[in-house]
Amino acid sequence: MRLDDYDPGDDIRDLGRGGGGFGGGGGGGMGGLLFGLLPMLLGRKMGCGTILLIGVLAFVFLGPGSQMLSMGGGTADPMADSRGAQQGVACDTAAERFACQVFSSTNRFWESQISGYRAPGLRFYTDQNSSGCGAAQAAMGPFYCPADHGIYLDTSFFNELKTKFGAAGDAAQAYVVAHEVGHHIQTITGTSDQVRRAQARASQAEGNALQVRMELQADCYAGVWASQARTKDGQTVMEPGDMEEAMTAANAIGDDTLMRSAGQRPVPESFTHGTSEQRMRWLRRGLETGDPRQCDTFGATAI
Repeated sequence: MRLDDYDPGDDIRDLGRGGGGFGGGGGGGMGGLLFGLLPMLLGRKMGCGTILLIGVLAFVFLGPGSQMLSMGGGTADPMADSRGAQQGVACDTAAERFACQVFSSTNRFWESQISGYRAPGLRFYTDQNSSGCGAAQAAMGPFYCPADHGIYLDTSFFNELKTKFGAAGDAAQAYVVAHEVGHHIQTITGTSDQVRRAQARASQAEGNALQVRMELQADCYAGVWASQARTKDGQTVMEPGDMEEAMTAANAIGDDTLMRSAGQRPVPESFTHGTSEQRMRWLRRGLETGDPRQCDTFGATAI
C-alpha cells in the first residue's frame, strides 16, 4: 500500500505492558470481554473488535495454561494498572509505524466525510494492559473501546494473522486497523447506540444478528477508506494485489470458518461477525463503490 507518514499530532500512545485483569468489556460492540469459546458458542451480544473471534482460536491453540488470561479482578479505574507500567514509544517498530500510517490515513479520509469529525485514539500495548472498557489482552485481537474512543492493538496480532490464518501482507493489516476505525464511525454517528438499544429489547439470536450487521458495516467502511484514500501527492493507497490480501483476511475471520477451524459445527444463530462470504462481500462493496452510503447493512433486506 502507498501511505504517507503518520501525523505526529494524532492521538497515539504505546501503553507498554501493564496489568489488565479479567475486567469489563468493549470492542466493536459494547459487551463484556469474555474469552475462549464463549462469544461464539454461546452467542453473547458482543462484538469485541473486529477480530475478537481470533481469541477463540488462540484459546484453542494455546490452551488455558497460556498467558492469554489474567484472572485477577477488575479495577474501578480502568487505566490504573498501566500507570506504573513501562511505557513504550509509539510507532517505533515497523509494525507499529505501519499501523500509525494507516490510522492517520483513515482519520484524514473520515474527516473529509463527516462534519466535525472527532478522531479516535490509537493505543499499542504488549501482551496485556487496560482500556476504558476493562482488560486488554493480546489473545482478544484488536478492538475498539467506545468508552474512551480508543483502538487497542498488540501488533503481534499481525504475525498471528499471517502464520495461523494465512492472511499475509500490508493490506490485510490495514484492513484490521480500518475496520476498528469503522466502529468509531458507528459510535460518533450514533449507530452503535441505536443497535445497543435494539439489542436490549431483542432475543439473543436477534441481538447477534444485529451485531453481525454492525461488523459487516465496519468491514464496508474499511473498504470505502481503502478505495477513496489518497496520499498527499494524489496517489491511491491501493496497489495491485492489495484487494486480494484484504479479501484473504476477511475470509479467514468469518464466524463459520473460525468455528470449523476450532472443530465446531457452525451455528448461524450464534454468529456475531458474519460468515466469510458476508465479510468478503461487504468489504468488496466498500472497495468497489467507495461510497459510505452503500454500507447500510441495517437497511439491507439480506446481508
